[in-house]
This record gives sequence, C-alpha cells and structure tokens, in this order.
Amino acid sequence: MVAVALIGIGAALLALQLKEMKPEYSGYLALAAGILIFAFAISQIHLIVETIHKIQSYVNLDSGYVGTLIKIIGITYIAEFGADVCRDCGYNAIGGQIELFAKLSILVLSIPILLALLDTVTQLIQ
Repeated sequence: MVAVALIGIGAALLALQLKEMKPEYSGYLALAAGILIFAFAISQIHLIVETIHKIQSYVNLDSGYVGTLIKIIGITYIAEFGADVCRDCGYNAIGGQIELFAKLSILVLSIPILLALLDTVTQLIQ
C-alpha cells in the first residue's frame, strides 16, 4: 500500500508541475501512474478471485454465477479507472458515459442471476 500511495503522490506532484509547462503531458503521466497502480491492484484481484472460488467449493454454487460475479468486479474496476482518467483530463462527459455503459453491462450480466432468484422464490412460495 505504501508503494501505491507513493506512486500516486509522486505522479500527482509531477503532473502538477507539468500542467504549467506542458498540460498535455500531465494527462499522459496520470494515465501511466494509473496503469502502474492498476498492475498492483491485479494481484489483489487475483486473491479475491481465489477466495471466491474457495467459497464456491464450500457452498454449492453454480460456476456460471461465480464467473458472472468475477466479470462484474472486473467491469467495475475497469470502468472506474477509465472514467477517472477521462475526468482527470477534463472530459467529464466521457467519464460519465463510461460509467453509464458499465452500469448497463452489469445489469445485463445480472439478469440471469435475477431470473434464477425469482424462479427459486416462486418455487418456495408454491
């Protein structure tokens, strides 16, 4: 965590300095720092995926649901990163569109799970 914080702080300070001289380079620096920090985050995501698979082995879950959950986690991380980079560069509308598309993608992915849940509830009521 300390390394990630130092990378972020260092990149922010350098971007502030570059913004006055070459504003276009500050966006590239922010993007590079974000990608580097995202690389650190992937190791954490790997641990989350392993834990989800371990939970799946304890509880009888359909592997399709677990795969969907992992996809949803990936969509949220990637969309947040993309939207933040766009906002840092001053393109708030594009960042908002990325977030909107991510929400719609998550909704589409979750429809089969919602239908299975409704089917289970219907069977319990009958």
